[in-house]
Amino acid sequence: MRLNGMRAARDSRPTAKRVGRGGGSGLGKTCGRGHKGQRARAGGYHKVGFEGGQMPLQRRLPKSGFRPLVRTRTAEVRLGELNRLPGDRVDLPALKAAHIVPAAATRAKIFLSGELKKAVLVHGIGVTRGAREAIEAAGGKVEAHG
Repeated sequence: MRLNGMRAARDSRPTAKRVGRGGGSGLGKTCGRGHKGQRARAGGYHKVGFEGGQMPLQRRLPKSGFRPLVRTRTAEVRLGELNRLPGDRVDLPALKAAHIVPAAATRAKIFLSGELKKAVLVHGIGVTRGAREAIEAAGGKVEAHG
């Protein structure tokens, strides 16, 4: 068998719509295009999503792409900022109470920036490798974050 000899099976393809062949066919006169208007004309052009001048759906909805919501709910904490905490326990409620992370934050991560002057117990917060070493060098401890 050769590729140029292959054919689609009989009745596997829909038959083309024959328009303009009399009223009895159901597609005579206006040929399924309705009466007048841009869509009835030959060469009538419409942008994809055009709604006749009404504000299109894609412009009515808020933008969300390439701006992950996770980023707005994840806070970054500098190691030096932990010195401002009143106690030695570092968790999300303590960081929110000290106004180090915004109230809307659902998670936080500590990274190495500045120096830690006291021993702290970090609980339930992400820690970078460098920050973990600095916390342990200051006599602190990092518990697994969840």
